[in-house]
Order: sequence, then C-alpha cells, then structure tokens
Amino acid sequence: MVATEDPPALIAVDRPMARRIGIEGGSLWIGDDPGLSLPVLEGPTEVHLAVTDRCPAGCTACYADATPQGHEPTLDELRSRLDRLAEAGAFSVALGGGEGSLRADLPEVIAHARSVGLVPTLTTSGLGITPARAAALSDMAQINVSWDGPAELYASVRGYDGARGAERAVRVLQDAGIPVGLNTVLTERTLAGLDAIGEGAERLGAVELQLLRLKPSGRGKLHYLALRPSPAKLAELPEHLERLSARGSFAVRVDCALVPFLAGSFDVARLQQFGVNGCEAGRSLMTVGAAGAVGPCSFWGSADVALDERSWAEDPTLEAFRAYAQDPPEPCASCPAGAVCRGGCRIVSRHLAGDAFVPDPECPRVRAHGSGNDRSEAT
Repeated sequence: MVATEDPPALIAVDRPMARRIGIEGGSLWIGDDPGLSLPVLEGPTEVHLAVTDRCPAGCTACYADATPQGHEPTLDELRSRLDRLAEAGAFSVALGGGEGSLRADLPEVIAHARSVGLVPTLTTSGLGITPARAAALSDMAQINVSWDGPAELYASVRGYDGARGAERAVRVLQDAGIPVGLNTVLTERTLAGLDAIGEGAERLGAVELQLLRLKPSGRGKLHYLALRPSPAKLAELPEHLERLSARGSFAVRVDCALVPFLAGSFDVARLQQFGVNGCEAGRSLMTVGAAGAVGPCSFWGSADVALDERSWAEDPTLEAFRAYAQDPPEPCASCPAGAVCRGGCRIVSRHLAGDAFVPDPECPRVRAHGSGNDRSEAT
C-alpha cells in the first residue's frame, strides 16, 4: 500500500510497480508476487470506529439506530482500541457514531489516533460544530458532513430539515482549515435530484461528494422499501456520475455497495485500475462498534466478538465475507465484473433474501438472471 499526499490516497500496487517507485520489500516478499487480487490483506487499511451510539437527531433511516441514550465508550476504552488497530497495521480510522462531534473529548481521541500513526477522519451531521469545536478538530485529515441536498430533499431522507445546519457546519469547518466532503444517501428522491445536489456541492466548496447506497440497517430496515431508488432510477446512476464528474470542482466517490450498478456501463478494467471496488469488508476493511465488538462493515449491526489481537485474522464473520467474495454463486461466479463488484451488498441480501451470502437481489445482472431471491418483488 502506497500513501500519497496529493491527491491524498492509499494505492495498492504490485511488486513490479513498487520497485519502479523505489520500494524494495526484501525479506517481506516471500514467494511469488500475489498481485492485487488477494482475498485478504495483512491488516485492514481502514477501520470504522464508532466513538458513540448517542445522537439526538433521530434520523428516519439511521443505520445505527442511534438515540440520545445510546452507549458511549470511555476515552480509555477508545485509546485501547486505537492501540490495537495500529498494532493490526491499519492506516486510517474513520470515526463515527452516533454523533461523534458531540463528544467533549473527541480532540483527545484524535490526538491519540495521530500518536499511534493512524490518520483520523470523521463523519458528522454537523450537530455541535461551532468555531471553537472546529478549531479543536483541526488535526482531522478530512471531515465529511452528511448532506442529502437542499431542504426538501434533506428532509425526505432524514425526517427533518437539517440542510442549513449541515451547510453552516461545512463553512465553519472550512474556516478552521479542515478539508470537508459531503455524504449523500441515495433514495428515489435524492437520486432524481443529483444535479441540484451537485450544484450545492460546488457552491459549498466540498472537496468530494460521496454517494452512499441506502442500507436496510438499524431504523433503515423499517423504511428501506419506501425510500430506496427504483431499478429505473438506479439505471440512470452512470449518467449522473458522468455529469457530476464533469463539474471538476470536487471529487466524486461511490460507496462499495453501488458498484453493481456501474459495472454494466463502465469498462471493468478501468474501474479496477482506479480503485472502484465492491465490498471490501474482511479484505481491507473492518469496523469496531461502540461496545467494542468487531464487524465487517458499519451496517452489519450487532456483533458479539470483542476486538483483540486476533480479530483481523480470525473473526468468523470477516472470514465468511472473504469466503463469499472468493467463491460466490451464479450469476456472480461468471460475471465479468466479479473481481471488482465482489458480489454486491451483503446487507441488502440479508434484508431482502433472508440470507446475507446470496447474490445482491437488486443487482441488474442478478435480476436479469431471475434469482428469485428478492421477497419484496422490487420494481
């Protein structure tokens, strides 16, 4: 893994490329070069760490089911978890919740992450972001503010109009010198309004716009069928991405669960070359919940295995994710985009098919294959 500063990125390279840029692995490079299709890396490149399950916002489809009374680990517990993640070889730690920005000791969490060699980022709704708080968070590599578009679009996703508060937080963080991106959850309405969302991202001076697939997790399970984009709308996603990318003032990112909707429109080799990958859970990503349990991704929900020095190598759920990606059933097994997509979203499969380890029922190829896994009969 090569870390670059401009643009900031973690890039996977094979041994010939490493040698071209002056890196020699010596005794670490034992045996043949495995290339870039490893089933699992030596350690997670990124870990999502929940610093709290508390949040007063009450968003309609909150994936974490956060409440004002949610569990919150102590500072010492978080320091210990960060130590373990650094020992596991992680590069970056994405702090979330709940609403992490409301922790009074969040600057101390960030400082400890830096002290053990982890690069911290944060996702926030913008609650509690004042000029003083932003100044205290200046060691963040980047902060992404959840923003689902202008007022009406925002309210359609979260159940209240928090757009102006989120926009105010963006400006306050920027004034503190922190790079700020935007996270937008794709629903039927926000997907239709992506042009307006792109205009807003440009106006706000965001460094990136990250598009997230709605997940049936937490309170999101209750509202998933009502809010999710229709197949017809998802088919328009590649065209939206082309228009958003043409703006050029911000980077456009898609989360891993959206890759099934891109593979039919973009050259698979190019997707792979530029690091557009499907589910990385268990391969390069893991999560640690507020209670300290390990999971494959933030949307998996309850897990009961506490983080320890064996978690990355031996956690049974992480291993199940790896095994599925390595040997998926049809139509994923013969899909030309299989190595990039990695079988779609396990969270969606679990919710719609009752089994996490079947092909993503919303994937266009799976639908065409007639898998019959989607009990909701999505249209």
